[in-house]
Amino acid sequence: MKIMMVAGEASGDLHGANLAREILALEPGCRLFGMGGSLMRQAGVELVYDPTSVSVMGFAEALKSVTVLKRVLTRLGEVLDKEKPDLVVHIDFPEFNLRLAEMAHNRGIRTVYYMSPSVWAWRQGRARKIARIISCVCTVFPFEMPVYEQAGATTCYVGHPLVDIVKSSISRPALLQQLNLDPAAPVFALLPGSREQEIRLHLPDMLKAATLIRKEAPDARFIIALAHTISRRLIDEYMAQEPGLPVVITAGRTYDVLAAADAALITSGTATLESALLGTPLVMVYRMSKSTYHILRMLVKIPYVALPNIVLGEEIVPELIQNEVTPGRMAEELLALWRDPQRRAAVCAGLAQSVARLGPPGAVQRAAGVCLAVAKGNDPQEYTVPLEH
Repeated sequence: MKIMMVAGEASGDLHGANLAREILALEPGCRLFGMGGSLMRQAGVELVYDPTSVSVMGFAEALKSVTVLKRVLTRLGEVLDKEKPDLVVHIDFPEFNLRLAEMAHNRGIRTVYYMSPSVWAWRQGRARKIARIISCVCTVFPFEMPVYEQAGATTCYVGHPLVDIVKSSISRPALLQQLNLDPAAPVFALLPGSREQEIRLHLPDMLKAATLIRKEAPDARFIIALAHTISRRLIDEYMAQEPGLPVVITAGRTYDVLAAADAALITSGTATLESALLGTPLVMVYRMSKSTYHILRMLVKIPYVALPNIVLGEEIVPELIQNEVTPGRMAEELLALWRDPQRRAAVCAGLAQSVARLGPPGAVQRAAGVCLAVAKGNDPQEYTVPLEH
């Protein structure tokens, strides 16, 4: 059996790697190849192209990489013709993956979409296109399934893979000892993003916020959890602008850092859900270009941005967006989560409620079962989790 897997960003690389391992566990002789990052390569996927170094965000920003993406799309089209895979698994990265899915559909190749586009948030008409060209949509949130089913898509709700993935590997005291941090002092996690542009838009003000927090809590310490897609050199460039700030930088230990932190300042994305799963209260921030922001304001149909808020349907996590992303506001919100026991308890209780709605353990294994069933032409519905979960 041959399965082509296609991911385009750091989070997709992570989910693709975990899915690849489960597919190979269920079907050891399967050959996996396609597009992804270092994590997918380590999981046994032969990479045709690694796009994680050039992944983009937003409408205006995407224009800078259109030439690259078109070239890669052409290359993967050639791979489809040469390899004729039994299945193509598309993981997030919708602007690219939907084009590739149409190419696969036109060639009669079965397709599964895993970590599918957020049609519940905006561009709901896209669900009809997905229904036409995707053999089965693997949904990870329960509220996604009705939207896709209404559009006519074959859909399997498998639950969220982070339920299985997100676990700390070390106790708080042990981690802080390794990082030479005082366990009695407040510790705040800083997660500025997994793309270079996100770092440039968020990290400078995060560090200024840390300096403000130190004025209120002189013993406060900070840990930057570095995404595997980001160069340490880029972080050091901004650290030099805040000399003397007690910040520890660590890579590959995001879950340990979040679990050990008293509170976290997180750029919008998957990390907000990871923090919820670890029970760490957080403040979500997000800034983008003015053009992208104004377009999204017109298109997005939901009132929240942070994933725990979207899952629960109410704002439990403070959201700072665009002009609200200032050092003063970030410091104020983070200090409130640390100082105010009632506020902290309310946020933590809300996070626990949002986690309870993510489905039972075993999501990645169920998603692998769906992929293999579709590849073999079988019915994947046996892997669907009942929505009452």
